[in-house]
Amino acid sequence: MNEWAVAYTDGSSKGNPGDSGIGVVITDRTGRILKEAHRFIGTATNNVAEYSAVIFALSEVKSLGIGNVEIRTDSELLYSQLIGKYRIKDAKLVKAAMRCMKLLRGFTQWKVTLIPREENRRADRLARSTISKRKGQVG
Repeated sequence: MNEWAVAYTDGSSKGNPGDSGIGVVITDRTGRILKEAHRFIGTATNNVAEYSAVIFALSEVKSLGIGNVEIRTDSELLYSQLIGKYRIKDAKLVKAAMRCMKLLRGFTQWKVTLIPREENRRADRLARSTISKRKGQVG
């Protein structure tokens, strides 16, 4: 359980709120990809999508049996709220942040890191692609 996972997370919304998707890339500390996933989450704000991506990533890391996790995000708001720098005023985000913190407490060690957007391109592409694919579907 001393193993670490690094979870790159991103949420995307076409409109705010609008069609939204999440993208997650989970690696080990050397950068080897353990899992990639994306999911359409319906209509949401970009901030709700960002939190949804983290919640999904934490659940996936836990299912891999890894005891330590580093969340890497390019969302300054999400990062600042999770480390306690910013207060959370929106009720939906309060609920999402509480869910994140509950999941984080299930890990031996955890940290949240703010990264430049360029370092999060893969998760961003996954999140955006799920919205594009959904828009192309009929019914």
